Amino acid sequence: MTSNFNLQEYLSKGVERLMADVLKTTFKHPRESAFMVKFAAATAAASKKRREAEARGQHIPSFLIASVTSRCNLHCAGCYSRCNDATVDALPVRQLSDEDWLRLFSEADALGISFILLAGGEPMLRRDIMEAAGKCPNILFPIFTNGTFMDERYFDLFDKCRNLVPIMSIEGGKAATDVRRGRGIYDRLIRNMDELCRRGLIFGASITVTTQNIREVTSDAFLKNLSDRGCQAVIYVEYVPVTEASGDLAPGDEERAYLREELKRRRANHPEMVYISFPGDEKRSGGCVAAGRGFFHINSHGGAEPCPFSPYSDVNVRETGLEGALNSPLFSALREGGILENDHTGGCVLYEQRDAVEKLLTVQ
Repeated sequence: MTSNFNLQEYLSKGVERLMADVLKTTFKHPRESAFMVKFAAATAAASKKRREAEARGQHIPSFLIASVTSRCNLHCAGCYSRCNDATVDALPVRQLSDEDWLRLFSEADALGISFILLAGGEPMLRRDIMEAAGKCPNILFPIFTNGTFMDERYFDLFDKCRNLVPIMSIEGGKAATDVRRGRGIYDRLIRNMDELCRRGLIFGASITVTTQNIREVTSDAFLKNLSDRGCQAVIYVEYVPVTEASGDLAPGDEERAYLREELKRRRANHPEMVYISFPGDEKRSGGCVAAGRGFFHINSHGGAEPCPFSPYSDVNVRETGLEGALNSPLFSALREGGILENDHTGGCVLYEQRDAVEKLLTVQ
């Protein structure tokens, strides 16, 4: 990392590029294009709020990840959330209420946060929260879903509230998806895509990249199938090992270099879709952007965490709100102590440095 690296400028330009790319993909859908033009104006206003906060000494990230429930109906192989006991089958207690989330969404809007990724568990189990998010047009809500709860009511909601964008999890073709997610899931996802496309709605796909599926999920045939069905965004999430035994599934330097080059090629030759990778090459972009540098995570009970892959918290947004969470002792220590910029083998630095993160909690 160069000493003159400007993280705020890097993130702001990244948001601008993302918005420009998304606008390009919506030209065939007038209603979607009209919404994105309005939203582009909203992101410009939000960016101004963040710059003004920066001048006051307060860094506000563009993104927030909100896990609105810890329940999920699937048992996907290797799920990091279940291994961390963040996802369960039983009805959880003390989760944030619909009113809690709506208050947080309003605070995020006031602070200048433009994107809130809704996750879980399975976020579409909480329909009231999806409806509340639809009432916040200045924020774009990508909904990371397994797709099994999409029904006519949800299709109508997405049609009415264009700031809600379903991002369906898929692992490759039918065999790879059903092996990890369960029999029949792939066919359900394809039916959802076809219906969303028929209605002219924007949607995307989320793909967990492992050493086993990286060639398939970056292949022209796989991506053409998604594009032909109307998919307009593909988000690659590098697999983070949750046990020592699963370490061989995590992409290494060779796989990340391959993914980086494939995305570069796709962006140049196939601009009809937006391609995003996470965490991407953070070693070339100023280090990890968790803990509020570029985003942070709110779990279903209100705990403010650096990242979903680093489920440690010392404050709850019920008491602190979002701005207070950003200034928590843990987040401040991570941002100021150099851990986020530490050298690492790749993938998730906070996972590799989890002993150091846990130690920060004990010394507060």
